[in-house]
Parts: sequence; structure tokens; C-alpha cells
Amino acid sequence: MIKINAFAFTGYPVTDIARARAFYEQFLGLKPATAWEGDGKGWIEYEMGDGCLAITNSAGEDWKPSGNGPILALEVADFPATIAALRGAGVKFRVEPMEFPSCHFASVFDPDGNALILHHRKAAS
Repeated sequence: MIKINAFAFTGYPVTDIARARAFYEQFLGLKPATAWEGDGKGWIEYEMGDGCLAITNSAGEDWKPSGNGPILALEVADFPATIAALRGAGVKFRVEPMEFPSCHFASVFDPDGNALILHHRKAAS
């Protein structure tokens, strides 16, 4: 049997690497751990805890952005401030903010239409 140690990365295809980097780095505040760019193409990795998000526009026509594929959930420190910042920047919501007994949740689209979840766990009572 194969033994999996961890998730290596979650990858999102993008069409414009500079626009995507601005969204993920300047707006969401992610810091690139690895970045390769050349000839208008790029592969950028953002390490977060034990996980890694990679964005790329170098995968060709077989891997296109979509709001209907896998989705990454980002844990945020301040849910109300995050929602206010998203609204202020005109980010399109896929699912409006919701509250559940254990968390707050909303889903948005990145500039290429990939879906992201913004999540905040409530303190255990």
C-alpha cells in the first residue's frame, strides 16, 4: 500500500500571473516561498503552516481556472474585517458570509474565477 505523508500543495491555474500575485500577495497578504517567472509564465508557491498553495499560468490549455473545481479554505484571524476588505475591494462572492455553530464561512472568486473559502473557527466552549 502507498503511504502518503502530507499534502504537497494545492494548485490553482491562473491566466495572468502578475494580476494573480497582486491578489494573493498584496490583497490577501500571502508571502511567496518559491517563485519562478519567465516569458510571461510563472509558478508561485505560498507556504502556510504544513500546507502550500501554488498558482501558475504555465500549465497550458489543459488546466484552466474554474469556480467549479476543488476549493481551498483559508483560515482568517478576523472574519468581519476580512469580509469588509473583500467587499471594499469589489471581490465577487460565490457564497455570502454564513455562520455555523463552529465557524464563520464565505466563498469568493479570485481574479480568474477560482473559488476560495474564507473561514474562521469559533473558540471551543
